Amino acid sequence: MTKANSPKPEAPKPDSLEQNVGSWLVRSLILLAIVLIIGHLQGKRPEFLTFEGSGRGADAPLVKQGGDPYVRALMRTISASESNVRNPYGVMYGGTYAQSLNEHPDRCITIVNGPNIGNCTTAAGRYQFITTTWQEKARRYHPAPDGFFMWQNYSFEPQYQDEVVYRWLSDSQAWGVDIPQLLRKGQVDRVLKILSPTWTSLGYGIETNSMSDALPRIYQRVLQQELKQGKQSSF
Repeated sequence: MTKANSPKPEAPKPDSLEQNVGSWLVRSLILLAIVLIIGHLQGKRPEFLTFEGSGRGADAPLVKQGGDPYVRALMRTISASESNVRNPYGVMYGGTYAQSLNEHPDRCITIVNGPNIGNCTTAAGRYQFITTTWQEKARRYHPAPDGFFMWQNYSFEPQYQDEVVYRWLSDSQAWGVDIPQLLRKGQVDRVLKILSPTWTSLGYGIETNSMSDALPRIYQRVLQQELKQGKQSSF
């Protein structure tokens, strides 16, 4: 003998709080999608999705950990004139941001001022590498190339930008002088002059900018930070 079916209880109705939370989540997701689409169309990334570094230029910490504090301070100083923006690792010439750093963006953007106005440049990243320079230096200094021989690819992610520049600046054969040693002797002006044909905004090149004159002072300031950080990490 079967039991008679009992009447089904009515499903509980969602309270107003649940409805409000659900509606808020849907609206938030729609707003996020709109922001991402607009950013993609403009070639920019929303600030909360950009790369490492909370400060601008020299004030953005390096992603690379450890190493010579004098060279680290020089790298941050180069960034002050070459990429004086928040999240400098992803920036391209003109201030737009790369959508991916799996490799150098290699996007040629028209130059709008200076002696090369009207030409285009592929300068990108914290150290504003043009594509050909990145390929040349990455071939020599990149710690983790992907692929084989002529088909190698060099990730442009922040840690690799730092590592390539760090090794390049530390290579006395590349510059004909020992840059770390010159920095320890306090000859930062000489070092900036040596580097200016490569990074033309350093004060002696053809594209001096508003930051150029301040670079020796910026170097001294960030050097003290790097020396202090080096001491703390040694304990």
